[in-house]
Amino acid sequence: MTQQVTRRPRVRRWLSRGLLVFAAIVTFLCVVLVVAAWTEDISIDDNTGYADAEVVSDTFTRTLVLFYAKDGAEHIPQTGVLYPSGLREGDVVRVEYSKDNPELVRVAGRGAVITLLPVGLTLVIVWAVVIPGVWWVRRRM
Repeated sequence: MTQQVTRRPRVRRWLSRGLLVFAAIVTFLCVVLVVAAWTEDISIDDNTGYADAEVVSDTFTRTLVLFYAKDGAEHIPQTGVLYPSGLREGDVVRVEYSKDNPELVRVAGRGAVITLLPVGLTLVIVWAVVIPGVWWVRRRM
């Protein structure tokens, strides 16, 4: 009986800390995602090229586009296009790319601001679950 009584506070403490660490990691990753999106946008904005691109592949993980730069070179960025929501294979879309690095391309008119809504919702949901979870663990166990 004594061993179980001393073990419970330790389990509660570790479980609540684990939940908080999980939420902190998710928060950190979300912040990094937004900073990366802004950084890529800044890189494109520094030396912007424009082109019409054809969507050649649309999968869950990335959307590939084919476009021709001003110098006539064909580009299919292997990392895909930034902010591809709503695109389908075969669509022709206007893109903006970095003339310094044509692998960095985004759909024209879209930017890092688009990432704020899904990232913000993710953070709200994670913390809305973790805070009551920590409270419950500390009170009930």
